[in-house]
Amino acid sequence: MTLEIFCPFWGDPDLLFETVDSVRAQRNGDWRLIVIDDCYPDETVAGRFAQIEDERITYVRNEKNLGITENYREAIRRASTPYIAILGCDDLLHPNYVDVVLRTIADAPEADVIQPGVVVIDEHGDRVTPLVDRVKQGLLAPRTDGATAVLTGQEMASSLIRGDWLYWPSLVFRTATLKRIDFREGLPIIQDLALLMDIAFDGGTLAYTPEVAFSYRRHGSSASQKTIMDGRRFRDERAYYRTARGLAKAKGWRQTARVAAIRMMSRLHAVTELPGVIRHGNGAALKSTLAHIFAG
Repeated sequence: MTLEIFCPFWGDPDLLFETVDSVRAQRNGDWRLIVIDDCYPDETVAGRFAQIEDERITYVRNEKNLGITENYREAIRRASTPYIAILGCDDLLHPNYVDVVLRTIADAPEADVIQPGVVVIDEHGDRVTPLVDRVKQGLLAPRTDGATAVLTGQEMASSLIRGDWLYWPSLVFRTATLKRIDFREGLPIIQDLALLMDIAFDGGTLAYTPEVAFSYRRHGSSASQKTIMDGRRFRDERAYYRTARGLAKAKGWRQTARVAAIRMMSRLHAVTELPGVIRHGNGAALKSTLAHIFAG
């Protein structure tokens, strides 16, 4: 089965081509790569792709800048295979990535979302283990003896709302599910969690294998960190947790509703960010962070 790998692009061209090289290094060659350039202001990118002699690679440039969410939607509109990945344009596939995700699909053919094992690298490509990733991988991800873990519906929703332990760019999705369930508007900072929760609320299934097949690049000054320092991150999280609690109550999913109401891991995240917000954030950030810690 061919795996379509989309790479929405806006960023460092050199890192993009490291990502492309990691796709080309797959041991399983049954893949197609579609890079969607969202009008990044560097005219050399198209020329560099023109020099790549690999018919499995397609480079397209949008007529106008669409923004992150709409460029994801463009990838989904172009999808033509049963399963797709939507990479970050600076992350790296390990040579076993296609094999791992296809084997996981075979183990759990009902899966709507597949999460392979992930390691974290910094902007220089060095492996790192920040606190957030130690929590994700050590406390939040399902414990497994190496077999595929399968979570469906309420179990999936409760696991993710307790703490989002997935790595969005590493995920493989059932294409029909993404064409049916769209991103929520007004939640650009946590759009990935909201979409995954909507898949769970729809009765969807998540399959997780701990076999490492992906390097997720975590930058020191990421866009997510900037939204913490201006107050948007925790404001949007509180809004979504209220929404998730209401959706869970409507379905009679008491465990999910209770976890969403407590949002313990999200509060603890705010506690760990508080010193940095005090030092570097603005007044809105401090107010938002304190509200996230203490408000009901």
